[in-house]
Amino acid sequence: MDFRWWRRSFSGALLSWMFFFLRISCSDKAPDFTFVHEATSAPLEIFYDYIIVGGGTAGCPLAVTLSHDGAKVLVLERGGSPYTNPNITDIGNFASVLLDKSPTSPAQPFTSEDGVYNARARILGGSSAVNAGFYSRASTPHIKEAGWNQKWVEHAYEWVEQVVAFQPPMLEWETALRDGLHEVGVLPNNGYTFNHSYGTKVGGTIFDREGHRHTAADLLDYANPSSITVYLHAIVHKVLFRRIPGRARPQAYGVIYKDANGVTHEAYLNSDSKNEIILTAGAIGSPQLLMLSGIGPGYHLQKHGIQVVVDQPLVGQGMADNPMNVLLIPSPLPVEVSLVQVVGITRFDTFIEGASGLSLVYPLAQRLAKSFRLILNEGNYEPFKVVPEAKPIVVDTVNAVVNGTLRAGVILEKITGPLSRGHLELRNLDPDDTPFVTFNYFKEPEDLRRCIQGMRTIISVINSKAFSKFRYKKMPIEALINLMLTLPINNRRRHANAMFSLEQFCIDTVMTIWHYHGGCQVGRVVNRVQSAWC
Repeated sequence: MDFRWWRRSFSGALLSWMFFFLRISCSDKAPDFTFVHEATSAPLEIFYDYIIVGGGTAGCPLAVTLSHDGAKVLVLERGGSPYTNPNITDIGNFASVLLDKSPTSPAQPFTSEDGVYNARARILGGSSAVNAGFYSRASTPHIKEAGWNQKWVEHAYEWVEQVVAFQPPMLEWETALRDGLHEVGVLPNNGYTFNHSYGTKVGGTIFDREGHRHTAADLLDYANPSSITVYLHAIVHKVLFRRIPGRARPQAYGVIYKDANGVTHEAYLNSDSKNEIILTAGAIGSPQLLMLSGIGPGYHLQKHGIQVVVDQPLVGQGMADNPMNVLLIPSPLPVEVSLVQVVGITRFDTFIEGASGLSLVYPLAQRLAKSFRLILNEGNYEPFKVVPEAKPIVVDTVNAVVNGTLRAGVILEKITGPLSRGHLELRNLDPDDTPFVTFNYFKEPEDLRRCIQGMRTIISVINSKAFSKFRYKKMPIEALINLMLTLPINNRRRHANAMFSLEQFCIDTVMTIWHYHGGCQVGRVVNRVQSAWC
């Protein structure tokens, strides 16, 4: 029996906004999955050919594939169903999910040790159930570097795209952003495409024309219902290992999990050499569960009283997050509601994206209004001032925030393939608690250089002729930078020179785009466990 930790990226770049939600309201009808149940209904002891831990963007399609292989497949998901939560199915409640700090929130909030606010999915469908749903394929060089078969990957994309990928409407703000990118030289114009190439393109979205969200959980509709079982609110506490005489490697043979009532259940593999336990619990959950099961840095496991099964120092190492920096742009004109639709893929490995027509949930509107007012109080908030000619615009912005009628959009840059790396360490023995995570944003100078180039590109787009009608002429770029320096977007120190230095601005206002990765890296982790790889 093998124990393989799978960590496959969902082919869409799924972006979610921490602050905003859309004005559209819609709901989706729940699929009739006869094989999805609450873990409270599970037997105390069960046997399967495959046990998949994590029903997210990797676990769902993998389970579907295996269910057609003549095998019995079990999926254990620590969260609930996306179809019974209107905050997920209704795009109008978008930010409500991300601002939900309850113990059962489908977007579990945490703050990295770097002081950056973040979240991890806790729901069937994973991040595709809580993010804003920009869809794009991986680049051909990335596929080759990963060692994947190009033909198989294309078939997989086509299969997924039949369910979750749609063409977004292109209205005025996104059109201005696209044309602005062309004007400043982010070329060629690649039109509407799922493919990943240098230049500017319109990508896909996982929201259909009616505004319904389509997640990785929708792919379960393709499963063989007689061969698959999905248990919800099933928190796996430990993978079970045993030593086989004559073999140097430990063998995984089962897992221990608890249901919503705290009752302990056990799931075991059937006796067959091809059966597997597969971790698809995400970049944080998979290495965390390995450590809780005794696989990780020996000294760290012993510190928490965990018996060491394999001393593997690379578990939890190599954590990285794609840093994001943003400018909020108040508009003199009404703007449409749009999520990320256009992306400028630069040759210095930074993506430029935008969103518009953003409306604010009330609690956050009050926080932002307070921050905006600080800008106006020059005497108490040196050195972040607004030039006199921009003050009326800022006053209007404050009032718009309070009244929930803000006319604005954002343009962001994110670094692709960051070189900076961090690590993950256990906080405690509770698998549902997020461990300590450090990403070390901009530790590598190359990452910071690319951020500066990205911010310069954003500034050029804002100053472009194509984007001019969505820009207050009396509000200079310095005022937009000031706005960002006063917003509660992270828990990092603000430096006085951040207004004048894009380098310091990148460091002080860095945010996440929820694309963190690492911790259980392919070909590096668990190479001493029975036929195991990540």
